[in-house]
Amino acid sequence: MFTVVIPARYGSTRLPGKALLRIKGKPMVAWVWEQAMRAGADRVCIATDDARIRDEMVGRGAEVQMTSAEHTSGTDRLAEVVQQLSFADDTIIVNVQGDEPLMPVANIQRVAAMLSEQPNADMATLMEPLAIEEAAKPAVVKVVASETGRALYFSRAAIPSRRDDTAVAECHRHIGLYAYRARFLLRFVSWPPAAIEQTESLEQLRALAHDAHIQIELAPETTPIGVDTQEDFDAIQQLLTDGE
Repeated sequence: MFTVVIPARYGSTRLPGKALLRIKGKPMVAWVWEQAMRAGADRVCIATDDARIRDEMVGRGAEVQMTSAEHTSGTDRLAEVVQQLSFADDTIIVNVQGDEPLMPVANIQRVAAMLSEQPNADMATLMEPLAIEEAAKPAVVKVVASETGRALYFSRAAIPSRRDDTAVAECHRHIGLYAYRARFLLRFVSWPPAAIEQTESLEQLRALAHDAHIQIELAPETTPIGVDTQEDFDAIQQLLTDGE
């Protein structure tokens, strides 16, 4: 039992209006919404600050909540929806980002199930193996986890650092898909940004700075790229065209 909230703002810095950019004739946020609807959630809601997104998606039958244009992150937007809809403290909220049009349904289902299975966890997320040659890219977020599946640290640097060519630890890419309990989400947004969060520009480090328990495991399915830039958008279009 879980709820999906899809934060979708219009004013993206690197790709303005990307939520409504058409992929094979359909706006990107509609692709995300359709994937979330297939996951079997109790409720799927789009959280936006823009009437154009609202009108487009209401016309497609989606539930849409209007949220403040002042939010600096999708997490803040989720928290506002939790307050608007008065979700119970233990409600599992899955954040499917509005720029992930090919997020696998199995991954959405799994991240919700992980939180349900781990009563002591505050958050759940996923990772996948990463080739060493990709680890040096700052745009690719890496994660190190404990033997029990608890996230230890996230970084834009290559972690774990390889001292020499005999290193055996694998490198993993973090997938930006999260499940939270509603009560924790409200606590999270009440905290000021942490120093390590600002240093790495990674919001999830705020949770670790406050000793939150983030459960993590390998994703059941490979996650295609999200859309941050025009190049990403072109790649998604090509991927879908090749898959026809």
